[in-house]
Amino acid sequence: MAALGSLATLASAGVGLYTQSRAAQQSAKTQRAQVEIAQQQEVARQEQLTLQQRADQQARSEQVARTVASARARLAAGGLSSNDGSAATVAEGLRADAAAGQAESDAIFRARLSSGRASLLNPDGTLTAVLRAVPTFGNALRNLLD
Repeated sequence: MAALGSLATLASAGVGLYTQSRAAQQSAKTQRAQVEIAQQQEVARQEQLTLQQRADQQARSEQVARTVASARARLAAGGLSSNDGSAATVAEGLRADAAAGQAESDAIFRARLSSGRASLLNPDGTLTAVLRAVPTFGNALRNLLD
């Protein structure tokens, strides 16, 4: 009878290990699917940010071109040459302001891209199930040896 109790303990431990192993495999499969979905969402978010950045850059470029053309037209209407002197300085100042605005926008863009990155330290659950199963197996061995 004592041997049957030991065998039952061993069988119970084996079933427990198998159950934990299957649960860990299912959990890992689910987690891989969630990671894949999260990666796809991150790629879509980055594409959206990139498209928005390009649209903003294009709009800023067109606005600067219109503003410079308007300033040149006003200066030319006032009898000043639009390619030298104060007219050139005004145009260069507008371009410098636009470049500063673009640099700020680029910095914000890089920060927004990097803010959505997932940590590489997120647990993947592959070793966790094994570590949880070890005490169960150890208890079964101890019961067999007693």
